[in-house]
Amino acid sequence: MLKRFFQGRVEDTSTTTRLKEMVNVLRKREVMGGMTPEKLRAVLEDLGPTFVKLGQVMSMRPDFLPPEYCEELMKLQTEALPLPFETIAEVIEQEYNCRWQKVFSYIDEKALGSASIAQVHRGTLVSGEKVAIKVQRPGIYEIMSQDIVLLKRAATLVKVISGAQEVVDFGQVLDEMWLIAQQEMDFLMEASHIEEFTHLNSDNEYISCPKVYKNLSTQHILVMEFVEGICMDDLEGLKARGYDVSILGRRLGENYVKQIIEDGYFHADPHPGNIWIRNSRIVWLDLGMMGRLSTKDRLAIRKAVIALARHDTFEMKEAVLQLGVAKGRINHTALYQDIDALLGQYSSLDFSSLQMGVLTRQIINILRVHHLACPQGLAMFARGVLTIEGVMRLCCPKVSFVEIFAKSLAVDFKKNFNWHDEFDKAKRQGLQLLQKSVQLPEQISDILKMTMSGQTKVNLDVTGSEEPLRRLDQMINKLILALLCAAILLASSTICTTNMTPKIMEIPLLGLAGYFLAFILSLRLIWDIHKGSKGL
Repeated sequence: MLKRFFQGRVEDTSTTTRLKEMVNVLRKREVMGGMTPEKLRAVLEDLGPTFVKLGQVMSMRPDFLPPEYCEELMKLQTEALPLPFETIAEVIEQEYNCRWQKVFSYIDEKALGSASIAQVHRGTLVSGEKVAIKVQRPGIYEIMSQDIVLLKRAATLVKVISGAQEVVDFGQVLDEMWLIAQQEMDFLMEASHIEEFTHLNSDNEYISCPKVYKNLSTQHILVMEFVEGICMDDLEGLKARGYDVSILGRRLGENYVKQIIEDGYFHADPHPGNIWIRNSRIVWLDLGMMGRLSTKDRLAIRKAVIALARHDTFEMKEAVLQLGVAKGRINHTALYQDIDALLGQYSSLDFSSLQMGVLTRQIINILRVHHLACPQGLAMFARGVLTIEGVMRLCCPKVSFVEIFAKSLAVDFKKNFNWHDEFDKAKRQGLQLLQKSVQLPEQISDILKMTMSGQTKVNLDVTGSEEPLRRLDQMINKLILALLCAAILLASSTICTTNMTPKIMEIPLLGLAGYFLAFILSLRLIWDIHKGSKGL
């Protein structure tokens, strides 16, 4: 059945072959025996680049997977077997439409790194500059787009079978993953990311990223300066060069907070391999995946941190509602209780030992439970903060990221505070209040007139009434289903007393069909009653 479902929609030999490969991987990893975080990571790695990228996106969606799965998927190996240099040279020559020796005087045939989408080689331009050459694997776009078709068909099938209406739509996650993958496969977009990042951090003498040779970069090739430095997690190498890792860690934390709070444009994958030290400067590498936070999201995050520091449940609730997108009716009483319980966990905790990434994931979990969809920027923020905190705990455990974050909020408030602007704002609000106060007697008079004439309508929303109303609705639906079943059974019995044709074994076909339909509806009714009794 599953095979017919896919083949009926995608009539392609390569697609059928790919489907067989997927089934073989699932059988090899014994998925039918149960799924664990480690097994899911292994399956995605075996299935190839599309699924590795899907796993990376899902690791940024704690509203979609439990925390232990997200943490395991963050370990996904992006390394892949390098392609032969002849294949890489062919791609370069196709892009430049000339022999590669006319552009580069030297290219190291051994790859510096090889990932699922591209691999990097060290080289030297004919002008003498040392460069890193990022070359996209040929055919990767076609492979990933084919896998996306199969995954979307599978997502549709799962939705049809389960009938589930979850806050997080798997189809939406696939669209998000494909968008990120397409961005990473367009190296001109990565070049623009580097350019924007460089501009935003141009005033910081301790922060940089590689220079891009735009005249040599295309959609499939990215040529950057070669960064000769020390990786952030090479503590022995840093100390040997005389670097103070605590100072480096503080600068790293301050810059990442600036990316979030001030710029709203941050590195979404800040693992140690993407952070290098060169001449006392932090060099950010691999800017293919960048996150963005809207002004509204940044204000809500700022409000959440301040509410946590003040243990203000009302303020935190308001911040949570601003961060999420409502996908259904919200039980405000239950939401308040969950947020109050969350803040209770941190009531006796030293603020310096707070883990911002864990807190963000807890907030996202509250969003999921209360049918508030999580925007993409917030999910990427959660992964980024969790990763950068891990880097800082490894490199400089005495430096607290959350303290830097809180201090930055205070500085940001002082920097943006202006007595003249605040005075103008107070005058405007006072004038609006005065205008509304003048209109108040007239509005009260209108309400009294409408009440006396019977035209007043009152909208009453009783908090906590959703569950009884839902149960009443279910009872009515079961009653309607039972009446419908009885009516079909009665009508079928009446038809069976006639000589209506066609017949099967002397029984009218229409009556037999009615009996079958009544039987199916009866089974559905019994199943609903059984589920309802188990839920009590």
